[in-house]
Amino acid sequence: MSRTNRRQFIAGSLAVTATTAACGNGTRTNKGEIIDARVRNALNFMYTEIPGTQELRDKSSGMLVMPRITKAGFGIGGAYGEGALLVDGVTVDYYSTAQASFGLQIGAQQFAHTLFFMTPAALADFRGSDGWAVGGDVEYAVPDQGGNIGVETTTSLSPVIAVVYGQSGLIIGATLKGNKYTRIIR
Repeated sequence: MSRTNRRQFIAGSLAVTATTAACGNGTRTNKGEIIDARVRNALNFMYTEIPGTQELRDKSSGMLVMPRITKAGFGIGGAYGEGALLVDGVTVDYYSTAQASFGLQIGAQQFAHTLFFMTPAALADFRGSDGWAVGGDVEYAVPDQGGNIGVETTTSLSPVIAVVYGQSGLIIGATLKGNKYTRIIR
């Protein structure tokens, strides 16, 4: 390659690089902002529909809010969603949740859930793990007929309390068993 050709090649490459760098080509996303907006909406819905959750929030060391989980299955099923970990009301990390299942199932559903970490140790265990799975140490808070979380839940000694809400779809009984949570970069 002659000197002139090299210079033209380098100049052309720089021009193309500068042009594509200046374009808003969608390679950078505002996914974190989208998740944060969904989390705010989910929390507003939860606080309105299940008022006892505000007391859980006040007592917790942190909350993992998964504003939209989509679950579908036809024999073999799966679920996926993304959310945010809040400590003192501020997003500190983003997480995804995934679940695979096999069995008698057909249909699709969307729902939201919030995990309340009731002790600093439970929150530290969650944040320190490479991938955290829902286990036997999670208590499910089920609203009573009045829509409130019962007193026994808000005074529970469980390290993690899960509230599932906003269910819509054709699969009955959303469960978190088998869900794995993984930190993501947004």
